[in-house]
Amino acid sequence: MPEHRLISDFVIPLPLDRVFAFFADAANLERITPPWLNFSIITPMPISLAKGSLIDYQIRLHGIPIRWRTRIADWNPPHSFVDEQLKGPYALWHHTHEFFPVPDHLGGGTRMIDTVRYRVPFGPLGEIARRLFVTRDLEHIFAYRRDNLAALMGVSPRSSVGPSPSRVPPAQASEPAPILLVAHAR
Repeated sequence: MPEHRLISDFVIPLPLDRVFAFFADAANLERITPPWLNFSIITPMPISLAKGSLIDYQIRLHGIPIRWRTRIADWNPPHSFVDEQLKGPYALWHHTHEFFPVPDHLGGGTRMIDTVRYRVPFGPLGEIARRLFVTRDLEHIFAYRRDNLAALMGVSPRSSVGPSPSRVPPAQASEPAPILLVAHAR
């Protein structure tokens, strides 16, 4: 089955160290996940995030309870980290979180780029499900995350400030508080 990619790219007008610290606290994942997923972390808190850390979650996806386990595959504070699904709803889930300081002359803050590489299970039936609702659900989850993260931190998100290191085009300037979501097969 083909690999797909979703990219979320926006700026939080807060310093890099503060934004990364928010993500370094695993408990905050519950705070930025949409309530309709009934997300809960099963791993006892607090969780010390580092390369190799394991985190177990439970979600309810379209009414179906799903257990999910991820491993922190890379940990490079305050610039990036990667989580990979070991067990869960996807055939592949590789989520890279990148954080870049935005120069003051461009408005300051922290540019956050999430790149999710994923593959759905169940062959052609999984691809049908992806087209019908998986891509849409992921877009909604990441839009909720962007908006809720900004609200929790007391700020408003804004579009990115230019091409990312991975050469992804910036979000459209005409969109209010945009999130760049690209979902396509490779």
